[in-house]
Amino acid sequence: MESYGVLSVVPLVISIFLAIYTRNIILSLSIGAFSGTLILNSYNPFFAVVSLMSDHAFVQASTPANTQVLFMTMVIGGFVNILDESGGARAFSAAIVKYVSTRRSGQFATWASGISIFFSDTANSLVVGPLFRPVYTQLKICREKLAYIIDTTASPVVILIPVASWGVYIMSLIENSYSDMGIEEDAFSVLLNVWPYQFYAFLALLAVPMVISTGKDFGPMLKAQKRYDEEVKLNEVVEAPEQGESRLIMVILPFAIMIVTLGSILGYYAFTEGIKSVHVNAGLCISYILSSGGCAYVMKRFKNTSYDASMNIFFVGAGKLITVAAILILAWVLSSICRDLQTGEFLASLIGDTLDPRYFPIVVFFIGTIMSFATGSSWGTFAILMATTLPVANILGADLVLTIAAILGGGLFGDHTSPISDTTVLASMGADCPHINHVMTQLPYAVLTGIMTICAFILLAIYQTPYVIFIMIVLQYLAIRFMMYRYGE
Repeated sequence: MESYGVLSVVPLVISIFLAIYTRNIILSLSIGAFSGTLILNSYNPFFAVVSLMSDHAFVQASTPANTQVLFMTMVIGGFVNILDESGGARAFSAAIVKYVSTRRSGQFATWASGISIFFSDTANSLVVGPLFRPVYTQLKICREKLAYIIDTTASPVVILIPVASWGVYIMSLIENSYSDMGIEEDAFSVLLNVWPYQFYAFLALLAVPMVISTGKDFGPMLKAQKRYDEEVKLNEVVEAPEQGESRLIMVILPFAIMIVTLGSILGYYAFTEGIKSVHVNAGLCISYILSSGGCAYVMKRFKNTSYDASMNIFFVGAGKLITVAAILILAWVLSSICRDLQTGEFLASLIGDTLDPRYFPIVVFFIGTIMSFATGSSWGTFAILMATTLPVANILGADLVLTIAAILGGGLFGDHTSPISDTTVLASMGADCPHINHVMTQLPYAVLTGIMTICAFILLAIYQTPYVIFIMIVLQYLAIRFMMYRYGE
């Protein structure tokens, strides 16, 4: 296969630059993807535009895993719209604000809810986000903060659960890589050994309550909150739901249906063949569809809304997410183009074989971060680096467990900050927040945690103990306190 060298990163550079400059993610991804197909097709624009559609857009949209996400996105859009029209969201907001009457307590409730949905990063964003939107409106908290909290509790909590879909996938990569190196070791045992060294996941999860506890924000997030405060003053957001229109049963019944349905489906597969991503996605779709039926029922019962009208409301909500679906498809297209250009392999080749083994995981973390940020795929980064860096670590005599931890941490950090990551896109969608706004406001907080993770790996190279995580937790808390004291309001 032809090697494109530095040209392999051109589509990513173009996409990211244009996303920041134009603040239009669809335009940016489209131009970046087209530049990639130009390179792949010897700069012939006619071949490039046909290849863009036939070899990438059509293929990515029809891939089973991606089709599941697109279908689920539409279904969730319909559910959110019918829940809102039924008054259920307002009823939940009115009820929960009685107990979380401050911005701080509302954000803590969001974080706790995010951690409780540990089986799927997608479910985390698309369940917690819509549920807490009206709460944030009541408490006058900007949607960027909601997107940050649900994004930071999505992937980090799922990657720490060995029996979740991420854990199963990672174990398969470990098993393949160890087998290729001639090492006989149980993949599950290896993953358990890696668990204490997943510094970024732990620090990211703890960063959220640390930030919330200060009651302040800094950087772009502070500007977003100030901007939202000004909008509230100008528009005078209505504080209380209309009496007699919103009943708590309008949110209790749909979510009870969702929990029972999803719990039954996942519970069955957990005790039979094991939970896979297709089970989670199918379970979520069915749960949302049946929950929408529950919304239709309460609307018929309490508002005399016909089932035909409820169905129309559902499909209007699904249509509202066409833009989100377009962003997801373009992100997948760009990722597939980068795969054809061997972007990951080019970045992985930057690792040399003369490095001190103790510091090898630090280099792997950096490479993983760059790859995941550039491709928008932590899973793709895991696959490439497990295959390319573990053999190098074995040759150098570096610790394989720490190298795997660095791969996972770097892939997660890069994915968390990438504007073309599907989990980042879904967090924006779940919070109903402009995507670029979410990326830019989250970046400083994520980078701070990334820096703490790098420091953790440096200390680990010196002291060789997982207990450095406790030192980093304290240092991160002090760093966040300092940033809020120095730059926050």
